[in-house]
Amino acid sequence: MSTPAPEVEAVRRKASGSSFYSAMRLMAKPQREAMFAIYAFCRAVDDIADDGVGTRDERRAALDLWRADVRRLCEGGAPGRAVFLGDVVAGFHPRLEDFLAVIDGMQMDVDGDIIAPPLEVLDLYCDRVASAVGRLSIKVFGMEEGPGFALAHHLGRALQLTNILRDLDEDAAVNRLYLPREYLDEAGFSAVEPNSALGNPAIDKACRRVAALACTHYDEAERVVHGRPKGDLRAPRLMGAVYAEILKRMQAEGWAPPRHRVHLPKAQLAWLALRHAIAA
Repeated sequence: MSTPAPEVEAVRRKASGSSFYSAMRLMAKPQREAMFAIYAFCRAVDDIADDGVGTRDERRAALDLWRADVRRLCEGGAPGRAVFLGDVVAGFHPRLEDFLAVIDGMQMDVDGDIIAPPLEVLDLYCDRVASAVGRLSIKVFGMEEGPGFALAHHLGRALQLTNILRDLDEDAAVNRLYLPREYLDEAGFSAVEPNSALGNPAIDKACRRVAALACTHYDEAERVVHGRPKGDLRAPRLMGAVYAEILKRMQAEGWAPPRHRVHLPKAQLAWLALRHAIAA
């Protein structure tokens, strides 16, 4: 592969020390570099959605430029800003529709503040911003599409739901609340404003319903892995193990205020990385 692009080096530095970085270190260099390039793409489009720079129309236009660039890249044209994905596309053949799905997910955040979406909308959001990334990644892992896409479906949703539960307060600070409307209704919320909702102890009930849904997806992802499909599964197994442990710790502490952001100790992260590095 060619020398990594500045975009890829930037995300490598930013990810250093994270569970994502630990997972990537388990892979051979070509696969590792491809994953960092995919991550750089995801960071680039996510920043458009989240950095608040420009109007909503301007950010939609910026996402449209990315759509055009990845389309040209995958169809053999001039890739523009997506040039750093060239080796990924040439070497691993990810699907254009999955790149576009990631961008569509970011546009959901651009089009309007997501507050208490219906479960169906939340699932679509998770598919686009997380499971679509998994569908890109399984090509790098060397998996066949059947079990690979099943793993991406379940593990992507599990990871994203865990992130939603961990980032409640950060999301509320930008007027977002990804907890589903149905679970909030069950917890007794009649109206939802992110910051006031998170100050209500009843938020714990809605969060535990989301946690149970995430656990179902972790279990299904583990079922795929236990089938021993073709491919190098060490990285997704490590990511699943790390985030499942984070979820377990959050469940033990609960989500009633006051909350704090849960992190795994570095020693535990290192042990999990070692365990999955030597796993067959």
